[in-house]
Amino acid sequence: MFNALIIDDEMDICFLLGKMLKRKSVDSQYANSLGDAAMVLSYSSPDIVFLDNHLSDGRGLDFVGYIKDHNPEAKIIMISAYDNISDRKSAQKIGVDDFIGKPFSQDSIETALATLDHHVHE
Repeated sequence: MFNALIIDDEMDICFLLGKMLKRKSVDSQYANSLGDAAMVLSYSSPDIVFLDNHLSDGRGLDFVGYIKDHNPEAKIIMISAYDNISDRKSAQKIGVDDFIGKPFSQDSIETALATLDHHVHE
């Protein structure tokens, strides 16, 4: 079973994504800021991190290095309402595994989880 960390300042997104993940037997916890996420990462090693790019205390893209330093095995999926080519390219360059625009669908989450399953068993 996998576990996930959802980093998003919108509680509705956290609850919705958490429900989607639960249907796929993925336990999740969430943080509503980068500061909260740093605290969670100090005691937890999620298999997958869903990371919003625009948070009240900074950009998700600037937090990717922190995640990789504390949990290099985690798969990082950027989720953003501001889905554009520039951010997608920047995310790919710094090691983000997937980029999902908001609003996301159950299918897009399932696809991301399927690649995680493959990634873990490589």
